[in-house]
Amino acid sequence: MANSKLTLMLLLWCSSIMSTSLGYDSSMMSGLNILPSYTDYFELTTVTLALQSSMSWAGCAVAGFGYGKLTDWVGRKKAMWISAVITLVGVVIQAASQNIAMFVIARFIVGIGNGATFICGPIYLAEIFPLKWRGIGLALFMDFFYVGGLLSSGITYGTARIPTTWAWRLPSVLQGLFMVLAVIVLPWVPESPRWLVYQDRHAEALQAIAVTQADGNVDDPVVLLTYQEIIDTLQNERETGQKTSYVDLVKSKKSMKRLMLAVSAAVFSMISGNNIITFYLGTMLNNAGVTDTTTQLEINIILNAWCLVIAIAGTFMLDTVGRRPLAIYSSALMTVFLFLVGAMTKVYGNAENTSGVYGTVACIFLFQGAYSLGWTPLTMLYPPEVLNYSIRSVGMGVCTFLGNGAGLMVTMAFPIALEAIGWKTYMINGAWDVLQVVFIMVYWVETKGKTLEEIDENFDGPNAAHTIHVQDVIEGRDPGLILKGNNVVVTKDAATRSVSAEDA
Repeated sequence: MANSKLTLMLLLWCSSIMSTSLGYDSSMMSGLNILPSYTDYFELTTVTLALQSSMSWAGCAVAGFGYGKLTDWVGRKKAMWISAVITLVGVVIQAASQNIAMFVIARFIVGIGNGATFICGPIYLAEIFPLKWRGIGLALFMDFFYVGGLLSSGITYGTARIPTTWAWRLPSVLQGLFMVLAVIVLPWVPESPRWLVYQDRHAEALQAIAVTQADGNVDDPVVLLTYQEIIDTLQNERETGQKTSYVDLVKSKKSMKRLMLAVSAAVFSMISGNNIITFYLGTMLNNAGVTDTTTQLEINIILNAWCLVIAIAGTFMLDTVGRRPLAIYSSALMTVFLFLVGAMTKVYGNAENTSGVYGTVACIFLFQGAYSLGWTPLTMLYPPEVLNYSIRSVGMGVCTFLGNGAGLMVTMAFPIALEAIGWKTYMINGAWDVLQVVFIMVYWVETKGKTLEEIDENFDGPNAAHTIHVQDVIEGRDPGLILKGNNVVVTKDAATRSVSAEDA
Protein backbone atom coordinates (compact mmCIF):
# COMPACT_ATOMS: atom_id res chain seq x y z
CA MET A 1 0.00 0.00 0.00
CA ALA A 2 1.18 3.43 -0.83
CA ASN A 3 2.42 5.61 1.99
CA SER A 4 1.02 9.16 1.77
CA LYS A 5 3.45 10.51 4.38
CA LEU A 6 6.42 9.25 2.38
CA THR A 7 4.95 10.66 -0.84
CA LEU A 8 4.45 14.06 0.82
CA MET A 9 8.02 13.98 2.12
CA LEU A 10 9.32 13.32 -1.39
CA LEU A 11 7.18 16.16 -2.78
CA LEU A 12 8.44 18.54 -0.06
CA TRP A 13 11.99 17.42 -0.85
CA CYS A 14 11.45 18.13 -4.55
CA SER A 15 10.00 21.57 -3.76
CA SER A 16 12.67 22.60 -1.28
CA ILE A 17 15.73 21.32 -3.17
CA MET A 18 14.52 22.79 -6.45
CA SER A 19 14.21 26.12 -4.67
CA THR A 20 17.68 25.60 -3.18
CA SER A 21 19.09 25.33 -6.71
CA LEU A 22 17.38 28.55 -7.81
CA GLY A 23 18.49 30.41 -4.68
CA TYR A 24 22.04 29.14 -5.03
CA ASP A 25 22.18 30.55 -8.55
CA SER A 26 21.00 34.05 -7.60
CA SER A 27 23.15 34.38 -4.49
CA MET A 28 26.15 32.94 -6.27
CA MET A 29 26.26 35.92 -8.59
CA SER A 30 26.17 38.30 -5.62
CA GLY A 31 29.11 36.42 -4.10
CA LEU A 32 31.08 36.24 -7.35
CA ASN A 33 30.64 39.96 -7.92
CA ILE A 34 32.46 40.51 -4.61
CA LEU A 35 35.37 38.15 -5.43
CA PRO A 36 38.44 39.94 -6.88
CA SER A 37 39.51 36.68 -8.60
CA TYR A 38 36.26 36.80 -10.58
CA THR A 39 35.97 40.52 -11.31
CA ASP A 40 39.66 40.78 -12.23
CA TYR A 41 39.60 37.70 -14.48
CA PHE A 42 36.78 39.10 -16.62
CA GLU A 43 37.87 42.75 -16.17
CA LEU A 44 34.30 43.78 -15.40
CA THR A 45 33.09 47.31 -16.05
CA THR A 46 29.80 48.79 -14.86
CA VAL A 47 28.15 47.69 -18.11
CA THR A 48 29.52 44.11 -18.16
CA LEU A 49 28.75 43.77 -14.44
CA ALA A 50 25.12 44.57 -15.16
CA LEU A 51 25.09 42.34 -18.27
CA GLN A 52 26.44 39.17 -16.65
CA SER A 53 24.23 39.63 -13.59
CA SER A 54 21.06 40.28 -15.55
CA MET A 55 21.45 37.81 -18.43
CA SER A 56 19.86 34.99 -16.43
CA TRP A 57 16.72 37.14 -16.19
CA ALA A 58 16.69 37.40 -19.97
CA GLY A 59 16.87 33.60 -20.20
CA CYS A 60 14.02 33.25 -17.71
CA ALA A 61 11.93 35.67 -19.73
CA VAL A 62 12.55 33.69 -22.93
CA ALA A 63 11.41 30.48 -21.19
CA GLY A 64 8.11 32.23 -20.50
CA PHE A 65 7.30 32.34 -24.23
CA GLY A 66 6.56 28.66 -24.76
CA TYR A 67 7.40 26.48 -21.79
CA GLY A 68 3.88 26.73 -20.42
CA LYS A 69 2.50 25.03 -23.53
CA LEU A 70 5.23 22.38 -23.34
CA THR A 71 4.16 21.69 -19.74
CA ASP A 72 0.58 21.11 -20.93
CA TRP A 73 1.79 18.94 -23.80
CA VAL A 74 4.28 16.53 -22.19
CA GLY A 75 3.01 16.65 -18.61
CA ARG A 76 4.24 18.32 -15.45
CA LYS A 77 6.87 15.74 -14.46
CA LYS A 78 8.51 15.45 -17.90
CA ALA A 79 8.64 19.22 -18.12
CA MET A 80 10.56 19.28 -14.84
CA TRP A 81 13.09 16.77 -16.19
CA ILE A 82 13.64 18.88 -19.31
CA SER A 83 14.15 22.06 -17.27
CA ALA A 84 16.81 20.29 -15.19
CA VAL A 85 18.72 19.20 -18.31
CA ILE A 86 18.71 22.75 -19.72
CA THR A 87 20.05 24.12 -16.44
CA LEU A 88 22.85 21.53 -16.31
CA VAL A 89 23.99 22.41 -19.85
CA GLY A 90 24.28 26.07 -18.84
CA VAL A 91 26.13 25.20 -15.63
CA VAL A 92 28.78 23.20 -17.54
CA ILE A 93 29.43 26.08 -19.97
CA GLN A 94 29.47 28.58 -17.09
CA ALA A 95 32.08 26.64 -15.11
CA ALA A 96 34.26 26.29 -18.23
CA SER A 97 34.00 29.94 -19.34
CA GLN A 98 37.17 31.48 -20.78
CA ASN A 99 35.87 34.99 -21.40
CA ILE A 100 32.97 37.23 -20.48
CA ALA A 101 31.06 36.41 -23.69
CA MET A 102 31.11 32.69 -22.89
CA PHE A 103 30.03 33.38 -19.32
CA VAL A 104 27.15 35.59 -20.46
CA ILE A 105 25.92 32.90 -22.88
CA ALA A 106 26.08 30.35 -20.07
CA ARG A 107 24.10 32.64 -17.79
CA PHE A 108 21.46 32.96 -20.51
CA ILE A 109 21.10 29.16 -20.83
CA VAL A 110 20.97 28.75 -17.06
CA GLY A 111 18.27 31.43 -17.08
CA ILE A 112 16.19 29.46 -19.58
CA GLY A 113 16.46 26.38 -17.36
CA ASN A 114 15.58 28.38 -14.26
CA GLY A 115 12.64 30.03 -16.03
CA ALA A 116 11.36 26.64 -17.14
CA THR A 117 11.60 25.42 -13.54
CA PHE A 118 9.72 28.49 -12.29
CA ILE A 119 6.89 27.56 -14.69
CA CYS A 120 6.50 23.78 -14.38
CA GLY A 121 7.63 23.38 -10.76
CA PRO A 122 4.90 25.49 -9.07
CA ILE A 123 2.23 24.16 -11.45
CA TYR A 124 3.06 20.56 -10.60
CA LEU A 125 3.30 21.18 -6.86
CA ALA A 126 0.07 23.23 -6.74
CA GLU A 127 -1.81 20.48 -8.55
CA ILE A 128 -0.36 17.51 -6.65
CA PHE A 129 -0.29 18.70 -3.02
CA PRO A 130 -3.41 18.06 -0.87
CA LEU A 131 -5.20 21.18 0.36
CA LYS A 132 -3.59 20.95 3.81
CA TRP A 133 -0.08 20.97 2.37
CA ARG A 134 -0.43 23.23 -0.69
CA GLY A 135 0.44 26.45 1.12
CA ILE A 136 3.46 25.00 2.89
CA GLY A 137 4.67 23.04 -0.15
CA LEU A 138 4.49 25.98 -2.55
CA ALA A 139 5.90 28.39 0.02
CA LEU A 140 8.91 26.13 0.55
CA PHE A 141 9.53 26.38 -3.19
CA MET A 142 10.76 29.91 -2.51
CA ASP A 143 11.68 29.65 1.20
CA PHE A 144 14.55 27.33 0.44
CA PHE A 145 15.71 29.92 -2.06
CA TYR A 146 17.58 31.25 0.97
CA VAL A 147 19.03 27.83 1.81
CA GLY A 148 20.58 27.92 -1.63
CA GLY A 149 21.70 31.47 -0.99
CA LEU A 150 23.19 30.49 2.35
CA LEU A 151 25.07 27.55 0.85
CA SER A 152 26.27 29.68 -2.04
CA SER A 153 27.42 32.43 0.30
CA GLY A 154 29.30 29.95 2.48
CA ILE A 155 30.89 28.20 -0.49
CA THR A 156 31.91 31.50 -2.10
CA TYR A 157 33.32 32.67 1.24
CA GLY A 158 35.40 29.47 1.42
CA THR A 159 36.61 29.46 -2.18
CA ALA A 160 37.61 33.14 -1.97
CA ARG A 161 40.93 31.93 -0.53
CA ILE A 162 41.71 29.79 -3.60
CA PRO A 163 44.41 31.66 -5.58
CA THR A 164 43.23 30.41 -9.00
CA THR A 165 40.10 30.75 -11.13
CA TRP A 166 38.67 27.78 -9.24
CA ALA A 167 37.65 30.38 -6.66
CA TRP A 168 34.67 31.12 -8.92
CA ARG A 169 34.58 27.99 -11.11
CA LEU A 170 33.98 25.62 -8.17
CA PRO A 171 30.80 27.40 -6.99
CA SER A 172 29.58 27.22 -10.58
CA VAL A 173 30.20 23.45 -10.74
CA LEU A 174 28.37 22.79 -7.48
CA GLN A 175 25.32 24.67 -8.75
CA GLY A 176 24.21 21.73 -10.89
CA LEU A 177 24.21 19.30 -7.97
CA PHE A 178 21.05 20.69 -6.41
CA MET A 179 18.94 20.47 -9.55
CA VAL A 180 19.91 16.78 -9.91
CA LEU A 181 18.94 16.13 -6.28
CA ALA A 182 15.57 17.84 -6.82
CA VAL A 183 14.38 15.84 -9.83
CA ILE A 184 15.85 12.49 -8.80
CA VAL A 185 12.73 11.76 -6.70
CA LEU A 186 10.27 12.24 -9.57
CA PRO A 187 10.02 8.52 -10.50
CA TRP A 188 8.55 7.85 -7.03
CA VAL A 189 5.83 10.53 -7.01
CA PRO A 190 2.62 10.63 -9.12
CA GLU A 191 1.79 12.90 -12.02
CA SER A 192 -0.60 15.82 -11.49
CA PRO A 193 -4.17 14.44 -11.16
CA ARG A 194 -5.51 17.58 -12.89
CA TRP A 195 -3.32 16.93 -15.94
CA LEU A 196 -4.27 13.24 -15.91
CA VAL A 197 -8.01 14.02 -15.85
CA TYR A 198 -7.56 16.52 -18.69
CA GLN A 199 -5.88 13.71 -20.67
CA ASP A 200 -8.85 11.40 -19.84
CA ARG A 201 -6.61 9.15 -17.73
CA HIS A 202 -9.13 9.02 -14.90
CA ALA A 203 -8.02 5.86 -13.12
CA GLU A 204 -4.46 7.20 -12.84
CA ALA A 205 -5.79 10.55 -11.61
CA LEU A 206 -7.85 8.92 -8.86
CA GLN A 207 -4.85 6.83 -7.84
CA ALA A 208 -2.63 9.93 -7.75
CA ILE A 209 -5.05 11.67 -5.37
CA ALA A 210 -5.29 8.56 -3.19
CA VAL A 211 -1.51 8.18 -2.99
CA THR A 212 -1.07 11.73 -1.68
CA GLN A 213 -4.08 11.79 0.65
CA ALA A 214 -5.16 8.33 1.82
CA ASP A 215 -2.29 5.80 1.54
CA GLY A 216 -3.62 4.71 -1.83
CA ASN A 217 -7.22 4.10 -0.68
CA VAL A 218 -9.32 5.10 -3.72
CA ASP A 219 -12.55 4.67 -1.73
CA ASP A 220 -11.65 7.34 0.83
CA PRO A 221 -14.47 9.97 0.95
CA VAL A 222 -12.16 12.98 0.70
CA VAL A 223 -10.27 11.36 -2.19
CA LEU A 224 -13.51 10.74 -4.08
CA LEU A 225 -14.77 14.25 -3.37
CA THR A 226 -11.52 15.84 -4.54
CA TYR A 227 -11.58 13.66 -7.66
CA GLN A 228 -15.16 14.67 -8.46
CA GLU A 229 -14.37 18.36 -7.94
CA ILE A 230 -11.58 18.12 -10.52
CA ILE A 231 -13.83 16.31 -13.01
CA ASP A 232 -16.69 18.79 -12.58
CA THR A 233 -14.46 21.83 -12.89
CA LEU A 234 -12.54 20.65 -15.96
CA GLN A 235 -15.77 19.54 -17.61
CA ASN A 236 -17.26 22.97 -16.97
CA GLU A 237 -14.19 24.65 -18.49
CA ARG A 238 -14.52 22.50 -21.59
CA GLU A 239 -18.26 23.11 -21.90
CA THR A 240 -17.71 26.88 -21.72
CA GLY A 241 -15.12 26.68 -24.51
CA GLN A 242 -12.00 27.23 -22.40
CA LYS A 243 -8.81 25.79 -23.84
CA THR A 244 -5.17 25.62 -22.80
CA SER A 245 -4.15 28.50 -25.06
CA TYR A 246 -2.75 32.00 -24.79
CA VAL A 247 -5.93 33.37 -26.38
CA ASP A 248 -7.94 32.24 -23.36
CA LEU A 249 -5.83 34.49 -21.13
CA VAL A 250 -7.59 37.53 -22.57
CA LYS A 251 -10.81 35.90 -23.76
CA SER A 252 -12.94 37.11 -20.87
CA LYS A 253 -12.83 39.68 -18.08
CA LYS A 254 -12.58 36.89 -15.51
CA SER A 255 -9.53 35.38 -17.20
CA MET A 256 -7.92 38.80 -17.50
CA LYS A 257 -8.49 39.42 -13.80
CA ARG A 258 -6.90 36.07 -12.95
CA LEU A 259 -3.92 36.94 -15.15
CA MET A 260 -3.64 40.42 -13.65
CA LEU A 261 -3.45 39.02 -10.12
CA ALA A 262 -0.94 36.34 -11.07
CA VAL A 263 1.28 38.79 -12.96
CA SER A 264 1.10 41.31 -10.11
CA ALA A 265 2.59 38.74 -7.73
CA ALA A 266 5.38 37.92 -10.20
CA VAL A 267 6.24 41.55 -10.98
CA PHE A 268 5.96 42.83 -7.40
CA SER A 269 8.31 40.09 -6.22
CA MET A 270 10.95 41.43 -8.62
CA ILE A 271 10.71 45.20 -8.32
CA SER A 272 10.05 45.76 -4.62
CA GLY A 273 13.71 46.65 -4.10
CA ASN A 274 14.92 43.19 -3.17
CA ASN A 275 16.95 42.72 -6.35
CA ILE A 276 19.23 45.60 -5.37
CA ILE A 277 20.36 43.54 -2.40
CA THR A 278 20.28 40.17 -4.16
CA PHE A 279 22.70 41.20 -6.90
CA TYR A 280 24.41 44.35 -5.70
CA LEU A 281 24.87 43.89 -1.96
CA GLY A 282 28.55 44.73 -2.37
CA THR A 283 27.74 48.08 -3.99
CA MET A 284 25.13 48.84 -1.33
CA LEU A 285 27.58 48.09 1.44
CA ASN A 286 30.23 50.21 -0.22
CA ASN A 287 27.77 53.10 -0.35
CA ALA A 288 26.91 52.46 3.30
CA GLY A 289 30.58 52.59 4.33
CA VAL A 290 31.36 48.84 4.61
CA THR A 291 34.18 48.32 2.09
CA ASP A 292 36.10 45.28 3.37
CA THR A 293 35.51 42.27 1.07
CA THR A 294 35.63 39.67 3.86
CA THR A 295 33.14 41.65 5.92
CA GLN A 296 30.82 41.94 2.93
CA LEU A 297 30.92 38.16 2.36
CA GLU A 298 30.20 37.54 6.05
CA ILE A 299 27.22 39.92 5.92
CA ASN A 300 25.96 38.09 2.82
CA ILE A 301 25.99 34.77 4.72
CA ILE A 302 24.24 36.18 7.80
CA LEU A 303 21.65 37.96 5.63
CA ASN A 304 20.64 34.73 3.89
CA ALA A 305 20.30 32.91 7.22
CA TRP A 306 18.13 35.74 8.57
CA CYS A 307 15.90 35.71 5.50
CA LEU A 308 15.43 31.94 5.70
CA VAL A 309 14.19 32.12 9.30
CA ILE A 310 11.75 34.94 8.50
CA ALA A 311 10.50 33.22 5.33
CA ILE A 312 9.70 30.03 7.22
CA ALA A 313 7.84 32.09 9.84
CA GLY A 314 5.81 33.67 7.01
CA THR A 315 5.07 30.24 5.57
CA PHE A 316 3.32 29.11 8.73
CA MET A 317 1.24 32.31 8.71
CA LEU A 318 -0.20 31.67 5.23
CA ASP A 319 -3.09 29.46 6.31
CA THR A 320 -3.89 31.50 9.44
CA VAL A 321 -3.34 35.13 8.44
CA GLY A 322 -4.16 34.52 4.78
CA ARG A 323 -2.41 35.34 1.49
CA ARG A 324 -3.78 38.87 0.99
CA PRO A 325 -3.17 40.25 4.51
CA LEU A 326 0.35 38.81 4.57
CA ALA A 327 1.15 40.49 1.24
CA ILE A 328 -0.13 43.82 2.60
CA TYR A 329 1.84 43.60 5.85
CA SER A 330 5.01 42.55 4.04
CA SER A 331 4.79 45.31 1.42
CA ALA A 332 4.01 48.02 3.99
CA LEU A 333 7.02 47.07 6.12
CA MET A 334 9.26 46.94 3.04
CA THR A 335 8.22 50.46 2.12
CA VAL A 336 9.16 51.84 5.52
CA PHE A 337 12.52 50.08 5.71
CA LEU A 338 13.52 50.92 2.13
CA PHE A 339 12.96 54.61 2.81
CA LEU A 340 15.11 54.23 5.93
CA VAL A 341 17.90 52.54 3.92
CA GLY A 342 17.89 55.51 1.53
CA ALA A 343 17.85 58.09 4.30
CA MET A 344 20.64 56.47 6.32
CA THR A 345 22.79 55.88 3.24
CA LYS A 346 22.53 59.58 2.46
CA VAL A 347 23.41 60.68 6.01
CA TYR A 348 26.06 58.12 6.96
CA GLY A 349 27.28 56.63 3.67
CA ASN A 350 30.36 58.82 3.39
CA ALA A 351 30.79 59.47 7.10
CA GLU A 352 33.09 57.89 9.68
CA ASN A 353 30.19 57.35 12.07
CA THR A 354 30.38 53.63 12.86
CA SER A 355 26.96 53.60 14.52
CA GLY A 356 25.41 55.14 11.42
CA VAL A 357 27.00 52.49 9.19
CA TYR A 358 25.73 49.70 11.44
CA GLY A 359 22.29 51.34 11.42
CA THR A 360 22.24 51.30 7.63
CA VAL A 361 23.19 47.62 7.55
CA ALA A 362 20.45 46.92 10.12
CA CYS A 363 17.86 48.60 7.90
CA ILE A 364 19.02 46.45 4.97
CA PHE A 365 18.42 43.38 7.14
CA LEU A 366 14.99 44.64 8.21
CA PHE A 367 14.00 45.33 4.61
CA GLN A 368 15.02 41.85 3.46
CA GLY A 369 13.22 40.37 6.46
CA ALA A 370 10.03 42.22 5.53
CA TYR A 371 10.32 40.92 1.97
CA SER A 372 10.98 37.37 3.16
CA LEU A 373 7.98 37.40 5.50
CA GLY A 374 5.42 37.68 2.71
CA TRP A 375 6.84 37.75 -0.77
CA THR A 376 9.18 34.80 -0.48
CA PRO A 377 6.39 32.29 0.33
CA LEU A 378 3.79 34.03 -1.87
CA THR A 379 5.76 34.43 -5.10
CA MET A 380 5.24 30.88 -6.36
CA LEU A 381 2.07 30.13 -4.37
CA TYR A 382 -0.40 32.84 -5.37
CA PRO A 383 -0.12 32.75 -9.22
CA PRO A 384 -0.99 29.05 -9.74
CA GLU A 385 -3.79 29.39 -7.17
CA VAL A 386 -5.62 32.21 -8.96
CA LEU A 387 -5.14 30.74 -12.45
CA ASN A 388 -7.68 28.04 -13.35
CA TYR A 389 -6.54 24.86 -15.13
CA SER A 390 -7.09 25.98 -18.72
CA ILE A 391 -4.81 29.00 -18.33
CA ARG A 392 -2.56 27.82 -15.50
CA SER A 393 0.42 26.73 -17.60
CA VAL A 394 0.28 29.49 -20.19
CA GLY A 395 -0.48 32.00 -17.45
CA MET A 396 2.57 30.90 -15.48
CA GLY A 397 4.55 31.31 -18.68
CA VAL A 398 3.36 34.91 -19.00
CA CYS A 399 4.14 35.49 -15.31
CA THR A 400 7.65 34.15 -15.83
CA PHE A 401 8.17 36.29 -18.92
CA LEU A 402 6.89 39.53 -17.40
CA GLY A 403 8.30 38.89 -13.94
CA ASN A 404 11.76 38.12 -15.20
CA GLY A 405 11.48 40.89 -17.77
CA ALA A 406 10.93 43.22 -14.84
CA GLY A 407 13.84 41.55 -13.06
CA LEU A 408 16.03 42.08 -16.12
CA MET A 409 15.07 45.74 -16.27
CA VAL A 410 15.83 46.53 -12.64
CA THR A 411 18.97 44.38 -12.53
CA MET A 412 20.36 46.29 -15.51
CA ALA A 413 19.21 49.64 -14.14
CA PHE A 414 20.22 49.39 -10.48
CA PRO A 415 24.03 49.46 -10.83
CA ILE A 416 23.77 52.46 -13.14
CA ALA A 417 21.27 54.17 -10.83
CA LEU A 418 23.35 53.46 -7.72
CA GLU A 419 26.41 54.94 -9.43
CA ALA A 420 24.53 57.99 -10.77
CA ILE A 421 22.09 58.96 -8.01
CA GLY A 422 23.07 56.73 -5.06
CA TRP A 423 20.60 56.89 -2.14
CA LYS A 424 17.85 58.38 -4.29
CA THR A 425 17.49 54.96 -5.95
CA TYR A 426 16.00 53.59 -2.74
CA MET A 427 13.58 56.51 -2.45
CA ILE A 428 12.25 55.99 -5.97
CA ASN A 429 11.78 52.26 -5.33
CA GLY A 430 10.09 53.01 -2.00
CA ALA A 431 7.56 55.24 -3.75
CA TRP A 432 6.72 52.34 -6.05
CA ASP A 433 6.19 50.08 -3.03
CA VAL A 434 3.51 52.47 -1.75
CA LEU A 435 1.54 51.90 -4.97
CA GLN A 436 2.08 48.17 -4.58
CA VAL A 437 0.38 48.17 -1.16
CA VAL A 438 -2.63 50.04 -2.57
CA PHE A 439 -2.99 47.63 -5.49
CA ILE A 440 -3.02 44.56 -3.22
CA MET A 441 -5.59 46.12 -0.89
CA VAL A 442 -7.93 46.93 -3.76
CA TYR A 443 -7.62 43.95 -6.13
CA TRP A 444 -6.23 40.82 -4.48
CA VAL A 445 -8.60 37.99 -3.48
CA GLU A 446 -8.12 35.48 -0.66
CA THR A 447 -7.35 31.85 -1.56
CA LYS A 448 -6.57 30.14 1.75
CA GLY A 449 -8.59 27.09 2.80
CA LYS A 450 -9.86 26.28 -0.71
CA THR A 451 -8.91 23.68 -3.29
CA LEU A 452 -7.78 24.95 -6.68
CA GLU A 453 -11.27 24.25 -8.02
CA GLU A 454 -13.04 26.04 -5.15
CA ILE A 455 -10.96 29.18 -5.69
CA ASP A 456 -13.07 29.67 -8.83
CA GLU A 457 -15.81 31.01 -6.52
CA ASN A 458 -13.75 34.19 -6.09
CA PHE A 459 -14.13 34.89 -9.80
CA ASP A 460 -17.27 33.07 -10.98
CA GLY A 461 -19.52 33.31 -7.92
CA PRO A 462 -20.67 30.76 -5.31
CA ASN A 463 -22.10 28.35 -7.87
CA ALA A 464 -18.76 27.73 -9.52
CA ALA A 465 -17.82 24.91 -7.13
CA HIS A 466 -19.87 21.87 -8.15
CA THR A 467 -19.31 19.94 -4.95
CA ILE A 468 -19.09 20.51 -1.23
CA HIS A 469 -15.95 22.22 0.06
CA VAL A 470 -13.24 19.71 0.87
CA GLN A 471 -12.02 21.63 3.93
CA ASP A 472 -15.53 21.56 5.46
CA VAL A 473 -15.74 17.81 4.95
CA ILE A 474 -12.28 17.18 6.40
CA GLU A 475 -13.21 19.15 9.52
CA GLY A 476 -16.70 17.60 9.75
CA ARG A 477 -18.57 20.88 9.21
CA ASP A 478 -20.61 19.86 6.13
CA PRO A 479 -23.36 17.22 6.46
CA GLY A 480 -23.80 17.01 2.71
CA LEU A 481 -21.23 14.20 2.36
CA ILE A 482 -22.41 10.75 3.41
CA LEU A 483 -20.39 7.56 3.21
CA LYS A 484 -22.46 4.53 2.17
CA GLY A 485 -20.36 1.44 1.67
CA ASN A 486 -17.80 2.19 -1.01
CA ASN A 487 -19.84 5.09 -2.35
CA VAL A 488 -19.87 8.74 -1.36
CA VAL A 489 -23.27 10.40 -1.68
CA VAL A 490 -22.87 14.12 -2.30
CA THR A 491 -25.94 16.27 -1.69
CA LYS A 492 -25.98 19.98 -2.39
CA ASP A 493 -28.68 22.43 -3.38
CA ALA A 494 -31.25 19.60 -3.23
CA ALA A 495 -29.25 17.62 -5.80
CA THR A 496 -27.89 14.15 -5.06
CA ARG A 497 -25.05 12.38 -6.82
CA SER A 498 -23.31 9.10 -6.03
CA VAL A 499 -19.55 9.07 -6.54
CA SER A 500 -17.39 5.96 -6.30
CA ALA A 501 -14.01 4.66 -7.39
CA GLU A 502 -15.78 2.63 -10.09
CA ASP A 503 -16.55 5.91 -11.90
CA ALA A 504 -12.89 6.19 -12.81
